[in-house]
Amino acid sequence: MSKLENTGFDFNDAVTDIMNGKSISGKDGVLAPLVKQLVEAALQAEVESHIAQEVFAGNKNRKNGTSAKTIKSEGGSFILDTPRDRAGTFEPQLVKRNQTHLTDDIEEKVLSMYSLGLSYADISKHIEDMYKIELSKGTISNITDKIISKVKEWQERPLEPIYTFVWLDAIHYKIKDAGKYDTKAVYTVLGMDKDGKKDVLGLYIGESEGANFWLGVLTKLQNRGVKDILIASVDGLNGFPEAIKSIFPKTEVQLCIVHQIRNSLKYVSSMDQKEFMKDLKPVYQATSKEIAEDELLKLDEKWGKKYPIVLNSWNSKWENLSHYFKYPYPIRKIMYTTNIIESVHRQFRKLTKTKGAFPNKDSLLKLLYMGIQNAKEKWTQPVHNWSQTISQLAIFFEGRLDEYLEL
Repeated sequence: MSKLENTGFDFNDAVTDIMNGKSISGKDGVLAPLVKQLVEAALQAEVESHIAQEVFAGNKNRKNGTSAKTIKSEGGSFILDTPRDRAGTFEPQLVKRNQTHLTDDIEEKVLSMYSLGLSYADISKHIEDMYKIELSKGTISNITDKIISKVKEWQERPLEPIYTFVWLDAIHYKIKDAGKYDTKAVYTVLGMDKDGKKDVLGLYIGESEGANFWLGVLTKLQNRGVKDILIASVDGLNGFPEAIKSIFPKTEVQLCIVHQIRNSLKYVSSMDQKEFMKDLKPVYQATSKEIAEDELLKLDEKWGKKYPIVLNSWNSKWENLSHYFKYPYPIRKIMYTTNIIESVHRQFRKLTKTKGAFPNKDSLLKLLYMGIQNAKEKWTQPVHNWSQTISQLAIFFEGRLDEYLEL
């Protein structure tokens, strides 16, 4: 048979075109006309079956012509004639009334490219190269907006009752608000569960980084099922430890040593920084808190008069800076810095480097959410030597892990 029944598609002509080098797929490919014809034939079969069922049920109904709409497919765009019925009860299933793509393949590729941080212009170009279809920025935005409902579900999902470690930090972006672009803080909460696996527990956008806002974030974590946090590692924000303690009173709060060092160097002249760091290193690399305090005293005696603001900061924050000294190395290396959450923020920056600013909060959140989903693919394994770490935690935090560990 040279012609496909009811379509007018001629196989002999198609074979000749292919032998002459014509592409099989694509907008002008050999099979492009067949897509439209097969879909319309299937829709005709659908409407005839629907009307037959209506008549059998005693209802009056019949065909009522067709309506045309543009459909986008891998083979390009084409005008699809969709059949109608007189009663208006026909609901096509193959290509639904509001459907504009023949398959979800294009949308999936748009979302995939968007999750890699490509700009709308780059996505549009790639889609045109692959499918010979032009997608406007508005269309791409509408496709990616489908993520927003998933983001909201993700933000409210139930959490584990206990986390061994939690890191809290903020990253800043320019977001349009009330007609102008302002810098907003995106608060990231990263947790490690009892199995040693990481997960971003939430993203929250606020006006600026502050203890009051963190208090609201921590309350939301509690409302989503978190009952206990063993150790929280945070930057040096004033009031941060108190905010954590007000919601999770048993949590040990470790201020990030790396943040403290960076902030200290801001107030040390460039000509002194090398020598200052040489004297500071024995403090934070000490094997015990007692040795660290002796080294801190030496640092104060040498540099305190020249840089009082730096030494006052170390001394006033020492209680929360020095918690990690009491633990063995496996725990110490996890808790002494928030670098682990900064790696998430580096992923965010990589995704958003082509975006100077964002028109609204949702446009930023949906991109960061996609970035998290990509990063999670690499978070399938617990941290190295987790069995030893969790055993040590069970001893230091006696009784708090018992009901959650399968022993």
